[in-house]
Amino acid sequence: MTAVHNGVRTLPEAVDLDAAEGFLRMFHIAHPEAGAVSARLADVRAEVATTGTYRHTTQELSYGARIALRDSGWCTSGLPWRRLKVRDLRGFRNAAAVAGECVEHLRLATNGGEIRPLVTVFAPDSPAGPGPCIWNEQLIRYAGYSDGVGDPRYAAFTDAMQGMGWKPPAERGRFDVLPLVVETSHEGPRLFTLPPEVVHEVRIEHPELPWFARLGLRWHAVPVIGNMRLSIGGITYPAAPFNSWFVGSEIGTRSLADEHGYAAAKPVAQALGLDTSSERTLWRDRAVVELNRAVLHSFDRAEVTITDHHAESLHRLSWLRARQRHTGNRPTFRLDPAAAQRARTGAPARFSGTPAETTQPQSPGRLAELLKHHKDRSSGLHADDSA
Repeated sequence: MTAVHNGVRTLPEAVDLDAAEGFLRMFHIAHPEAGAVSARLADVRAEVATTGTYRHTTQELSYGARIALRDSGWCTSGLPWRRLKVRDLRGFRNAAAVAGECVEHLRLATNGGEIRPLVTVFAPDSPAGPGPCIWNEQLIRYAGYSDGVGDPRYAAFTDAMQGMGWKPPAERGRFDVLPLVVETSHEGPRLFTLPPEVVHEVRIEHPELPWFARLGLRWHAVPVIGNMRLSIGGITYPAAPFNSWFVGSEIGTRSLADEHGYAAAKPVAQALGLDTSSERTLWRDRAVVELNRAVLHSFDRAEVTITDHHAESLHRLSWLRARQRHTGNRPTFRLDPAAAQRARTGAPARFSGTPAETTQPQSPGRLAELLKHHKDRSSGLHADDSA
């Protein structure tokens, strides 16, 4: 088991063989063509006895990641989890390489608007060395500034990024994309500016209200979760970004309308001529409905995949009825309290002895160059390359 001390995740001494055996039996039941589980268990026990850990086959990794996403509740309606693409990048440990492949994940996932669900798995924690981690809650998040401009939910994170060397645009806007933060045990946390071409955004318009576009609202197309760790059979992958597609209310209700987000409900209500003097007039509810209509209309018009909360509610009820009872041996995505704190405040660093140092973010051009270098050394959606 992996231990946590003062918010810092330490290395496991050795893999829990019970967890490994439970997962491998589960995998072989689902994939009898993989051969006898007894032979695989013997190999894993020998490998753990020698190294303290073991290496999943590509098939085991893909199966584990798919089951973890399915059982986590992050699968949106219509997502064919069995066909979820898993990018095997377990050889990548350096921050620049991880950041470059996060950029590639965004490019592949956006897919011209026809969102492609993906999981990208980087190096695991092991007795030989810890894997990298990503600080950002999602790979794309918007800055929030002390003067109230932007997304106030990420004001503390924005301050921390500026303290680490990130320079916002000279003319600060409401939708400035925050840098990506990748931390490794040997480099500490490093900042990377996302290339604009992989930040696909949708401008929010209303199907019936021409003035709605003048509110200047927009949102990014792909929700790539960055800071959850993937656990499969006793192995922990601290960086395994994954995505499905947005539910409209995640944008309209939780991000744009909410008072702790962009607080757009009141301007919409006022433009609609609603009485905002009391909550009992339900002006907020009526404004939120129009915001959600605008989000769905805008994504559909831009031909970007999205689902609505009614379809998602039916899907979630079906998932709750069918989901497996949780056991410690089932693959899962988990969010550590320290990881959640990093995503909002920019601290604490994951590794002791690697404080957040002031560093200039890597430029989009540099990331593109690194990405091309690694693309030349790997092919397809599966890769396994040291970096």
